Amino acid sequence: MEHLDWSARMRIIMGTAYCLQYMHELNPPIAHSKLVSSRIYLTDDYAAKVGEVAFSSQTGLKSRKPMSGDLDQSSLPLPAEPETNVYSFGVLMLEIISGRLSESDEEGSILKWASKYLESDHLKDMIDPTLTTFKEEDLEVICDVTRHCLRNDQSQRPTMKDVVEQLKQVINISPEQATPRLSPLWWAELEILSSEAT
Repeated sequence: MEHLDWSARMRIIMGTAYCLQYMHELNPPIAHSKLVSSRIYLTDDYAAKVGEVAFSSQTGLKSRKPMSGDLDQSSLPLPAEPETNVYSFGVLMLEIISGRLSESDEEGSILKWASKYLESDHLKDMIDPTLTTFKEEDLEVICDVTRHCLRNDQSQRPTMKDVVEQLKQVINISPEQATPRLSPLWWAELEILSSEAT
């Protein structure tokens, strides 16, 4: 696994936050069905791409009444909600700053591990030990946002728009800076340029 410095990690956090904000502000909103770190893909220049989004009509699933002859829908997974994504984003931020997995056999849950740091003044102890530098102000805001994202009562969690606004106060990365620097259609551009040259 390649080592990511602090600025690359901040770009991943902001890129993911912008993507989730966009998805949640669509009409109707779209929430990721299983937002975990393995579903965040990185481009060659470390821009975050949220992948494996399952599209479904949330309103259709919630409001549909069972009819005679229908299969029992109680075993079907509930549709994802933006508030659930906010919680998952809090876990994702912990993974990014600590370099730990959300669950591991050796270390257990990252939430259990991080809770002692989030409730104290020892935030620096959460940082991935392979990082040589980090911005303390970034860390304080990230941890504050993480605390809010991880609230048990989902009605008390911030929206992704609120999360983005809080993070932008210290992490000065715009949506344009969070997107891939190389054009995703570079091969098409090369084809056009080569055909124009002949």
